[in-house]
Amino acid sequence: MEEMTFKYQHLTFTKQDKNEPREYELLLLADPSKDLVDQYLEQSDTFIARQNEETLGIVILLPLTEEIIEIKNIAVKPEFQGQGIGSYLIENAIKVAALKKYKKILIGTANSSIGQLYLYQKLGFEISEIRKNFFTDNYAEPIYENGVQAKHMLILAKQL
Repeated sequence: MEEMTFKYQHLTFTKQDKNEPREYELLLLADPSKDLVDQYLEQSDTFIARQNEETLGIVILLPLTEEIIEIKNIAVKPEFQGQGIGSYLIENAIKVAALKKYKKILIGTANSSIGQLYLYQKLGFEISEIRKNFFTDNYAEPIYENGVQAKHMLILAKQL
């Protein structure tokens, strides 16, 4: 298989217009419940990472209070994962939150999401809360990652 090289200089980060079609293919990679995704999309801002007009990744920012905003969903197309696009999305989401004068940004992930936990902590987030049984209580079907059932949501926070 040919090795893919990712080049940031060709990547754009833009806010999606609310009238544009939703990127469910990506959104459902990070959150398998379309009903839950639809609940937060209307109150959120959606940002897209594109390269040569192709959507590679997406991040959703949901204001919680005047001082706190949450990364509610982040996903990168599977064939582009592991190339820095997730970091690029989070770093730009942090910049947007800071420009909007938020004091703290949150991100949640499952206890089974080992790669995501590593990435978020590498980018300066710290575990601040555990929502016990979040995934078993809110999803009809069990979710497994890395051979581990997603049961609890870990909330990570970063001061801005």
